[in-house]
Amino acid sequence: MSTSDRFGDVRVTTHRDGDDLLSAGLGLRGLAGTPAAFARPAAPTPAELRRRAIQGSWKGIADLGPLGGFGKIYGQVPNVPGREFTAFATLPGARVPHRVLVQVPDDFDRTKRCLLVTASSGSRGIYGAIALAGGWGLPRGCAVAYTDKGTGAGYFDTADGTGVALDGTRAKAGEAPLEFEPAGAAPDAGIAVKHAHSGDNPEADWGNHVLQAARFGLAMLDRAFPDEAPFTARNTRIIATGLSNGGGAVLRAAGDDEDGVLAAVVALEPNIHVPGHGRPFYDYATEAALLLPCALAAPAFDGVPFARVAGAAPPAWALRCASLRAHGKLTAVAPGAQAAEALAMLRASGWQDDALAVGASSTSLDLWRAVTAAYASAYLRRPVGRMPCGFSYRAQYPAGGLADPAAAIVRAAWWADGSGVPPGAGVLLAGGTDLSLDPTLPGNLCLRELWTGQGPDADGLRQGVEATLARLPRAGLPILVVHGAQDGLIPVAFSSEPYVAWLRASGRLPVFWKVPYAQHFDAFLAFPDFGDRHAPLLPFGYAALDRAWAHVAEGRPLPEDAAVREARPRGPGALTSENLGLPLH
Repeated sequence: MSTSDRFGDVRVTTHRDGDDLLSAGLGLRGLAGTPAAFARPAAPTPAELRRRAIQGSWKGIADLGPLGGFGKIYGQVPNVPGREFTAFATLPGARVPHRVLVQVPDDFDRTKRCLLVTASSGSRGIYGAIALAGGWGLPRGCAVAYTDKGTGAGYFDTADGTGVALDGTRAKAGEAPLEFEPAGAAPDAGIAVKHAHSGDNPEADWGNHVLQAARFGLAMLDRAFPDEAPFTARNTRIIATGLSNGGGAVLRAAGDDEDGVLAAVVALEPNIHVPGHGRPFYDYATEAALLLPCALAAPAFDGVPFARVAGAAPPAWALRCASLRAHGKLTAVAPGAQAAEALAMLRASGWQDDALAVGASSTSLDLWRAVTAAYASAYLRRPVGRMPCGFSYRAQYPAGGLADPAAAIVRAAWWADGSGVPPGAGVLLAGGTDLSLDPTLPGNLCLRELWTGQGPDADGLRQGVEATLARLPRAGLPILVVHGAQDGLIPVAFSSEPYVAWLRASGRLPVFWKVPYAQHFDAFLAFPDFGDRHAPLLPFGYAALDRAWAHVAEGRPLPEDAAVREARPRGPGALTSENLGLPLH
């Protein structure tokens, strides 16, 4: 490990005899089932919290439904006994640690030493990438090193001074090292969330989080197999993989990898921003939050899932059009013309129709506002109680408040159930609203103004975004990028396509698979009608990892961009191998 690496105490646990690394003993059927129960809901054990966190991470990423094909057409969830090593790790200069965890299977392949390093998608907790990295690597005898990259659901409740300890249980500040403990927070400041309130702008260091997790992984392999130490990047092949924000993190790691730690990188639907190309997520997400609700009222979206309710555009779409007109953002008078104007504005800024149609899901779920509120706070390095645009996070406690015995049940499940970006799991996103018929408009206008406006806050936010720019990877590093052509959250035209073009213009040779009919959330394919129209992305990620491993371990040539044949939507029936159009073995 680097002399600058700082790791706290390492917690070591074994997972055998009805428990395992990949599914915590649940198996595929249990992962797809109802949430794993706690024997004592107000005081779950570390093992119970871990089981539910693993289950939630699987269900948040993979389509485990009966039509999705997981376990039949692609993927598997075998029993993988082994050990876990987990700690809090801190980068030089950081205020707050990120959580790192290494899974070492008992069947670790010592003849072909393999370590996958991964970062959680979205703002998820430490198991956030288990469906990709764990699902591919553990059954093959690879160890897997995870980082939450400075995000996660280690929520701190300022009302009672409790946070999340290393084992996932809640503890009082001062009684144990906590995943996140904000300094000087007032008791009425609400819920402190690491991604939004750490003061570190963690996204600026996502690549370094991944590389530090890789070094932790090597150190834990030394501990697991002392007779075969040392494990180094020279004798252990290290592949970085991740999806969404995790995909962006591993591409950032590729650019930050000055020591040649990584042997290959496989990134799925990466949130990546490169100098002078594409658009950063905050820019197009705040634009979508403002304009897309109005644009979705246009006839172009008739019949699109999430864009219509009982065949008609929901009243909220027309109300947003009227609000934008009242605030001078649109000039058209008639509602139909307003929707057409908003749609034309989005198209003019680079949005493609496929991405806009699928973006209806993020709009109807109010995802744009939830995510950009957290990002704005992170970019501006705001502490809890001082989020921009009047936002805050508040516990959704029973009527009795903090003193109600049921409040302990709400808090106890946060680490296992939280996404890292409220609302959800009993935490509300408060503020940024008014009493009008379009109550979320004020917050969305304010968040957008932080990108387009002038003044210290706008300047500070843009500087925070600038700090997240990718750097070029070293020449010769194998990089495979897999992205859905119909991604409506991180459109390929704003992210992967500019990144790949930038690499190629700089003499690099990435492999780029643009998957027809695939969108961002495989888990959404379980929704009626939505899954009928799309293909899953995860099997293409597994296939890309197969190709990357064959290249670094056996010297096989990397695949061509054209390796993805014409994938097809799943249709109303179950997924078939013909839908994928890609040989998986």
